[in-house]
Amino acid sequence: MRISSLQAFQNGIQGIQRNYAAAIRTNEQISSGNRILTPADDPVAAVRLMQLEQQQNMLGQYKNNLTAANNSLAQEESTLNSVNTIMQRVRELAGEAGNGALSQSDRQSIAAELREREDEMLGLMNSRNARGEYLFSGFQGKTQPFVRQDDGSFSYEGDEGQRQLQIASSLNVAISDSGKKIFENIPNAARLDADLTSTAGSTLAVSAPLVQDEVAFSGSPAFPQDGIEIRFGDPTATPPGDPKNYEIFAKPYTAGDPVLQSGRMDDDDKRQDSIVFRGVAMHFDGVPAGGETISVTADPAREKQGVLDTIHQLRMALEDNTDSPAGNRANRDAVAAALTNIDHAMVVIDGTRGDIGARMNVIATTLTDNEDVTLVNKSVQAELQEVDYPEALSKLAFQSVILEAAQMSFVKVSQLNLFDKIR
Repeated sequence: MRISSLQAFQNGIQGIQRNYAAAIRTNEQISSGNRILTPADDPVAAVRLMQLEQQQNMLGQYKNNLTAANNSLAQEESTLNSVNTIMQRVRELAGEAGNGALSQSDRQSIAAELREREDEMLGLMNSRNARGEYLFSGFQGKTQPFVRQDDGSFSYEGDEGQRQLQIASSLNVAISDSGKKIFENIPNAARLDADLTSTAGSTLAVSAPLVQDEVAFSGSPAFPQDGIEIRFGDPTATPPGDPKNYEIFAKPYTAGDPVLQSGRMDDDDKRQDSIVFRGVAMHFDGVPAGGETISVTADPAREKQGVLDTIHQLRMALEDNTDSPAGNRANRDAVAAALTNIDHAMVVIDGTRGDIGARMNVIATTLTDNEDVTLVNKSVQAELQEVDYPEALSKLAFQSVILEAAQMSFVKVSQLNLFDKIR
């Protein structure tokens, strides 16, 4: 087989170029510290590196979400802590207002502070986050949740949504709570009405019924759904009844119905008498003449009551009720209802703060888990991507020897020319 001079030159040059390129690539790997410069270097490892890079990007996004979620919950918890402090002060003021020795001017002084606390509470419940969104408006972040109406009451304008963020591949965490859930859906202790049917000569007066024990009210047996009727003994009946004796029946009352509870008012007509029936408390003043009936029914529209409305109603009672027996009874009822409703509200607020604490614990745990996964991810990436310097340096030295040999052999081959033999 004959080899032309052109073929000899081409083979020599190609060999030098091939060996030079191999040495240059090894040198680039050493300089960059990366074993894989193009997918062709290791297709399987290149695909795995792309997957790990995508996972790393997701972990970075989750870390940002975790930080945002923690900041949002921390702000909400701080706001609720301030709300709770106001509630404690309002409860103290309500307790002071229940002092029967206070004059009307004293009660109005308490009402003045209640007005300021009411405004302060409204501001906190309309708090915004760093993005300008309202904390307690549900999904309606741009809508002010609590608005004062013309009559002084308050309405909730948000929804019941709960915003969430994804903090792991299969884990979301709630970063907000609806203001309706926290501040509006509070059991109203004053949701019952009492209608007294009096008789001639009677001075009996009854307070507004107060649901002071929600467990007993809805337990077994529960408070009758249609309400109750309290009937005092009728001295004109046959046989005559003691006007101070009373019996409680379920509504609607029919003669012969079973007595649910019975009792008697004491003989000290100046003292207040109380009845507690299945979690509902009522107070009686005056002296019954006998034959009186009291119908106690629930108002479905007053099943729940917001925190701001509780404060507003107490303030209005302290401002408007006069120094009279009727005014004092109205103040007593308003204070009793406010104290119970405030206690209910504080339980709900404390429960929400507990939920926030639990979510923040989940965030802390997830952040630690994600950091561990990130470290493992980087370790695997390093194993796949980083160059083995001892191996690469040895390979470069070997490639350099081959390149030098290729160059020297090319020089020798290039001198094999027929014309060099002609003298």
